[in-house]
Amino acid sequence: MATGYHFGFLGHIHFNKQFAFQPEIVFSNQGAKYLVENVNTNYILDYVNVPVMFQYMFDNGFRLQAGPQVGFLINARSKNNNNITNIKGDFNPVDFGLSIGASYIFPPTGFGIDARYNLGLTNINQGSSVYSTNRGLQLGVFYIFGYSKK
Repeated sequence: MATGYHFGFLGHIHFNKQFAFQPEIVFSNQGAKYLVENVNTNYILDYVNVPVMFQYMFDNGFRLQAGPQVGFLINARSKNNNNITNIKGDFNPVDFGLSIGASYIFPPTGFGIDARYNLGLTNINQGSSVYSTNRGLQLGVFYIFGYSKK
C-alpha cells in the first residue's frame, strides 16, 4: 500500500431531486511499496482517471454513489534507495474499474467531503505473468460552484 494524492474537476447534473450524474476528471497519484531482500521499492503510478458516478441524494446533504472509471497511465516510476527508473512500458496504458462511496455536502455552502473505494478490474501489468490491479481508498474535499439545494 502507498499513500498518494488526487485533484480534479467534477460536474454535477441532477436528473431529479434524488438522482444525479457526476462525471469527473481526476489526476491520481497511485502505487505500491514492497520489500524484497532488504531493499525497499516504491512504484509511483500517475493516472488521469475519469469516473462517472451515479448518485442517490438524501434530503440532508448525504449522498451514496457508484459508477465505472477508466484510468489513463501518464507516468510510472520505480524508486529504490535514491535510484529512479522509468517503468511506464511495464504497465498497460488503460485501467478499467468501479468506484463506490459516499459524500456529504454542507448545505448551503457548496463544500463537501467524499470517501470512496476504487476497485481495478483489469491487469495493469503488461507482458507479465503477475496479475495486479489498482485498488484504493480515496478521501477528498470538494466545492461545487453555483451550488443550490434542489
